[in-house]
Amino acid sequence: MKYQIYSLHNYRKIPQIDRLSEDDLRNIDVVGHVLPFKTNNYVVNELIDWDNLHEDPIFILNFPQRDMLKPEDFKKMASVLDRTNDKVEIKKTANEIRHKLNPHPAGQVHNVPELNGQKLPGIQHKYDETMLFFPTQGQTCHAYCTFCFRWPQFTGMDDLKFAMNQIDYVIEYLKIHPEITDILFTGGDPMVMKASILDQYISRLLEADIPHLQNIRIGSKSLTFWPYRYLTDSDADDILRVFEKVTKAGKSLAFMAHFNHYRELETEAVAKAISRIRNTGAQIRTQSPLLNHINANGEVWSTMWKKQVNMGLIPYYMFVARDTGAQEYFGVSLARAWDIFRSAYTKVSGICRTVRGPSMSCTPGKVRIIGVSEVKGEKVFVCEFIQGRNSDWVGRPFFAKYDPRALWMDDLKPAFGQEEFFFEEDLARMLL
Repeated sequence: MKYQIYSLHNYRKIPQIDRLSEDDLRNIDVVGHVLPFKTNNYVVNELIDWDNLHEDPIFILNFPQRDMLKPEDFKKMASVLDRTNDKVEIKKTANEIRHKLNPHPAGQVHNVPELNGQKLPGIQHKYDETMLFFPTQGQTCHAYCTFCFRWPQFTGMDDLKFAMNQIDYVIEYLKIHPEITDILFTGGDPMVMKASILDQYISRLLEADIPHLQNIRIGSKSLTFWPYRYLTDSDADDILRVFEKVTKAGKSLAFMAHFNHYRELETEAVAKAISRIRNTGAQIRTQSPLLNHINANGEVWSTMWKKQVNMGLIPYYMFVARDTGAQEYFGVSLARAWDIFRSAYTKVSGICRTVRGPSMSCTPGKVRIIGVSEVKGEKVFVCEFIQGRNSDWVGRPFFAKYDPRALWMDDLKPAFGQEEFFFEEDLARMLL
């Protein structure tokens, strides 16, 4: 299949566009000038239910919705678009709104390391064992998720973008950090890169012969948004040979696949693509945030996990929607998130229970809500670190006051009259 992009500039050419009302089109135009918007012919033709588009999870996953902006911000952007075609003024207004949407959540700016006194803006090193690498050629996607926490990567705000292509710096940094066992190629989506580009990065890593680097991960939404990447693209076979190169070198290749709804697993194309990737020796692990309007239902998650396991995938994470972008639209309270997770978890067998969640990737680390309980007469959230900026925090339970409205870690207060959580003093020193 030939890849056809639809963006803010040409989406009215989508064959099914007559299903949208003038209000729908207006909402896309206004919100799409603030938050990134891109979809493609596979999503449009094979995933979206156009007879039920206002409730369809994939339509909401791809097409901007009015309530993704606060009413006053929507009105401000709409007013500018009504008044002028001046691109400078439109961008200025859009950027003013974007800066209010917490463009760098979870302290990402504190994750950028240094090498010989030089900042490495295409690397993040938050957890001891794992380094994130943002290759320059992978800083876009086959389509954009409306909930994306890395939305600034796609808005032209270069000061908010992580990217680099200097693999020499990556290798040098790895060599002086023996605690790193995993490198995660991320973006954007590294699978938009040509096979020849990915091969250069992978080959250089393997040739560097770094014994402590055991696992190469690739974070990608391509199985959902463009499975033909592994089927009919001109270099589809070449990309699979790159995957094989990793596994034949004795390294583990983990393909970190983003699936937000079981509908994304139902096409013939995705089934074939999954089979081809698994045949290279790669593992495919799956993850998704919990999203209002898309998958905030235990039955959706249990169905998705079962289907994933049946296809040979490993359920890995249920995340809490990050405190950025359209969080108010997609966010689910932590209490409800735990209820949904538990509801889904109780409906699946043990081999689906590799999944962990609900987990917040927040400034101190990945914090999981273990449950809601009552201790010494106080209702509390029971929490633990799955990952932490300080690895000594990992696996240590701690307690937060129960708050039915809390959406994020910053909304939680310590339980039992404590002034702060056990990690806060240490965290403050680390972020100086």
